Amino acid sequence: MTPEDRLKELGLALPPAPVPVGSYVPAVRTGNLVFVSGQLPMRDGHLMATGKVGAEVSLETARACARQAALNALAVAAAEAGGLARITRIVRLTGHVASAPGFTDQAKVMNAASDLVAEIFIGDAGRHSRAALGAAELPLGAPIELEMIAEVGT
Repeated sequence: MTPEDRLKELGLALPPAPVPVGSYVPAVRTGNLVFVSGQLPMRDGHLMATGKVGAEVSLETARACARQAALNALAVAAAEAGGLARITRIVRLTGHVASAPGFTDQAKVMNAASDLVAEIFIGDAGRHSRAALGAAELPLGAPIELEMIAEVGT
């Protein structure tokens, strides 16, 4: 089953690859790796939420934001790789969570992105290394920013 098949089965679709909001490129490919720049939880050109998780943003909303940021990162990786089917493995996710003082559930937020990737890329292809980090502030007031490294087949 291809990642595209899994997306359809899950009732999901990749959004159009988001355009950068700054002076950078959305992804860089070197060899068989695609490094995706930080992706915000943008849907239809707008942030799904703003604020800090544990204050203005609930854990469940942050988890939904992490899933959207993962879909956005996959869209960028697919655009760089020449299609989602060309991605052979998700190597790493790094999540930055804008955290209110005392909020320590960054891993729970990022689990939503990790679980989604594992649902789309079955087996080892979806198993990845990860970091879940707290941040004081993120661009545009976003509650989460997600980076991805993907491996591409030759």
